Amino acid sequence: MYHNIAQVPEGLRVYRSLYVSPASFARQMGMLKGLGYRGLSMADAMPYLQGEREGRVFVITLDDGYVDNLESAASILQRYDFTATCYVVSGALGHYNSWDDEKLGIRKPIMTAQQLRAWHAAGMEVGAHTRTHVRLSQCNDQQQRDEIEGCRTELEQQLGAPVTQFCYPYGDYDERAVAVARQSGFVAATTTDRGRASSGSDVDLWRLPRIQVARHHLLPQVAARMLTRYEDRRA
Repeated sequence: MYHNIAQVPEGLRVYRSLYVSPASFARQMGMLKGLGYRGLSMADAMPYLQGEREGRVFVITLDDGYVDNLESAASILQRYDFTATCYVVSGALGHYNSWDDEKLGIRKPIMTAQQLRAWHAAGMEVGAHTRTHVRLSQCNDQQQRDEIEGCRTELEQQLGAPVTQFCYPYGDYDERAVAVARQSGFVAATTTDRGRASSGSDVDLWRLPRIQVARHHLLPQVAARMLTRYEDRRA
């Protein structure tokens, strides 16, 4: 789980850990490639998650839809023949992180519709992250449906392609949100719950855990989080 692939901007007060520099991201991808792993988007990983295929794979996700994902991450992913899923806040296209800009003290640019199509054209996947980055457990039933279904509709209109993956903003979800995600036609949804996803018939595809990679993580720490039971024990 990544957010920004960029240097930490001046003036950022909190959540500096959400930034991973392009150089660090490249080293992390190169390490995994060198160890014989393949990085995949959620859609590309579904056969593995569903137990239909086996292999040395990991899933790369980026939350919110920041411009630096296209400008910095896409070329690095292509260098290693990897794919990734960017979960996008559809109502923020061409704008900024209005859900936390005051807390962070900065406005982080979100991809425009044209840039989002460029991300998709580069072989990457676009997933849904609600229309306005809300806490879904605090929404009423109609608001949940508008945020989840509406995001998918808006993104598909901009892309001209199906959007089949969903991510709960803030990792905040309840049983209603899970049900709406399933009913809306998404084939899987990710959380911020810690741990590595299992595969096979018993995997809960609408509550998938993820491993956060933060700015301060050194390469050995990244390897331990991704390739050992370190995160599983902290789930």
